[in-house]
Amino acid sequence: MKNFFSEKTVLSIPPLIYLIALFLVPTILMVVIAFREPGSYGGVAPLIEHVNNTTRINLTLDSFKFAMTSHFIWQLFWRSVGFSLLSTFCCLIIGYPLAMLIAKSKKNYREFLLLLVIIPFWSCFLIRIYAWMIILGPQSGFTHMINYIVNVLGYPPVNLLYSSAAVVICMIYINLPFMVLPLYANLEKHDEALIEASRDLGATNFQAFLKVTIPLSMPGILAGSALVFIPCIGMFVVPELVGNNCSLMIGNLIKQQFLQTMNWPLGSVTSIIMSLSVLGITLLFVCFAVRFGGLKYANK
Repeated sequence: MKNFFSEKTVLSIPPLIYLIALFLVPTILMVVIAFREPGSYGGVAPLIEHVNNTTRINLTLDSFKFAMTSHFIWQLFWRSVGFSLLSTFCCLIIGYPLAMLIAKSKKNYREFLLLLVIIPFWSCFLIRIYAWMIILGPQSGFTHMINYIVNVLGYPPVNLLYSSAAVVICMIYINLPFMVLPLYANLEKHDEALIEASRDLGATNFQAFLKVTIPLSMPGILAGSALVFIPCIGMFVVPELVGNNCSLMIGNLIKQQFLQTMNWPLGSVTSIIMSLSVLGITLLFVCFAVRFGGLKYANK
């Protein structure tokens, strides 16, 4: 009884309740609904129906069959994967130098630079998207500058807003801090003596960065990539506000199935497919990084 009321047990109760109430229970409901039939007026049909003096149990695999054979659903899924991978790669390319700059800065400036990274979280998510709608609008100075450059190169003007480019740009902007913060937390802990040792052994600055800094920062790269990729693939607000019909993602389809067409079983099946696919992609990426990415050296 004493062990049951130990400090660790008491402290673990609130997060356990949180995970059960907001993760486990909704997941179980989603799996159960996936095997149900859609209702005549939306939602799901009753589990047990009495028709012509016979009892019928409404359990079916029709939603799974439709989802697995639907070209449209898989098109949206692979588009979501492509947008997410592109956004993750761009966040890494932009965030790595920024995180290294912050980590190498003097302690007096680090907190200020970190504050600049975190400041976007102080404003509402929708306000930031609407701000980008103004920036990418046809009458904005940014669009005029881009079209001037495009015109000089001999190409026709481009419309940035309501395009796939706008979707990727907004996702990069929204998720960039999630890449910078894990990278900074990792890069700050690097021992400069390892870099000096590599230079003493004849390595150039680039070779030291490639063979020492990158392997040591692999945990931060993996953490940042996961924090960016997973939210991106389920994004539906950004494509709906700044995208077009050619930039809709799997999250938009799930939202449509639950709130517009009211086909909850198909929405649940699509959610399950997306969740399992994201888990599989993440596991493959981690296994590849452990095998070939130098993570084994970073753990030593």
